[in-house]
Amino acid sequence: MLLHNASILVIDDDEDVLVALRLLLKSKVKEVVVNKNPNTIQSLMQAQVFDLVILDMNFNGLVNTGNEGIFWLNKIKKHSPNVDVILITAYGDIDLAIRSLKQGASDFMVKPWKNEKILETIRELVENKKQPQRQKLNLESEIKIIGESEPMQDVFVKLKKVAPTDANMLILGENGTGKDLIARAIHDNSLRKNMPFVKVDVGALTETLFESELFGYKKGAFTDAREDRKGRFEAANGGTLFLDEIGNISLRQQARLLTVLQNRQVTPLGSNQPIAIDIRLICATNLSIHNLADEEKFRKDLIYRINTVDITIPPLRDRGTDITLLARYFVDFYAKKYGKMSFALEPDFIQKLKRHPFSGNVRELQYALERTVIMAENQSLNAEDLIFSAIERQQPTFIQNETNLDVIEKNAILSVVEKNKGNISKSAKELGITRAALYRRLNKYEL
Repeated sequence: MLLHNASILVIDDDEDVLVALRLLLKSKVKEVVVNKNPNTIQSLMQAQVFDLVILDMNFNGLVNTGNEGIFWLNKIKKHSPNVDVILITAYGDIDLAIRSLKQGASDFMVKPWKNEKILETIRELVENKKQPQRQKLNLESEIKIIGESEPMQDVFVKLKKVAPTDANMLILGENGTGKDLIARAIHDNSLRKNMPFVKVDVGALTETLFESELFGYKKGAFTDAREDRKGRFEAANGGTLFLDEIGNISLRQQARLLTVLQNRQVTPLGSNQPIAIDIRLICATNLSIHNLADEEKFRKDLIYRINTVDITIPPLRDRGTDITLLARYFVDFYAKKYGKMSFALEPDFIQKLKRHPFSGNVRELQYALERTVIMAENQSLNAEDLIFSAIERQQPTFIQNETNLDVIEKNAILSVVEKNKGNISKSAKELGITRAALYRRLNKYEL
């Protein structure tokens, strides 16, 4: 549908907002209906069909939950499941945005808005029939971010909101969860996507290399400095700088990094001339935010600089059906890479995957499936074809204070069943429950 054929309903208790949106839209669309009272929504939508609803999130004196917009969003979606809804608020709350998008909103705008931005959003929703959210974020690299589980959908929603901004981001998660892919996805979906994306594993840099690698140096600055060299900050100018393993740098390195971020300029070794830099900073670590808050190990003022918004990537063991999705993807990927026919995944193959604790997360799954594809002799893969490496059989370095009882129980069952190599009798005895009770829990958690 073309924008000029669209009918739009605007519900907001602020008369100024109604006037502003009516003036903005009246020459662009077929019809704009505005109303201050959300109680009229049902009668208005029964009287005519709207292509899009713009809905305020806070109405005075109505549904006193602080989430009035969510309440009326649910009413709208119950009446017209396919109608697009843009929620609008004066408060830029990322968690509220995530909740509203999960409840069915098409987008989330913050007052005061930019006319060009809201028009672009409306045009996209009206002129392109809304498709279900994809489970993949395509990257320039061959491997993709895949997930349909609720924890990963939370990640995708947060990425959608923050990637187009210039906010500094901190990515948290265990080793192997895909923090580098998330960093690249943020860059590729930002306004800087056509500019450099520079990655540095700062945790691997010695005290000597830290400054020369990040800030650059001039010829003659030290013995082996035979020519001028740009540092990573300067190389990323205009684009995105990704500092991986930020939790492993020393306090002295943290102080140097903080100075650069505060001044927005670097001074190469051997030079007195500072160079202005314009970068978006993304950092990642396998430490928890609580460990980073230990001032004996990490400067709190630096945390504030790098952590405008943080994203926690869930471990694979908490991603449910994503394991099956990822298994199918990696098996197909490596079958194509190694010139093999497509493989069928037998039920016992999937069950063995689901019961494995995956301390190495997606990386461990990826390498296990690559090894499986290489060694497979038949086109049907069963449990015997799947061999896990002992390398990853150690406790994760990323410590989460998990309090959800279902998650704790599921993880305990996974650990014991894997330890006993799938022997249900031994596992039930160790867990202190009957075989029948263990089977019920295995079914409950789809293990």
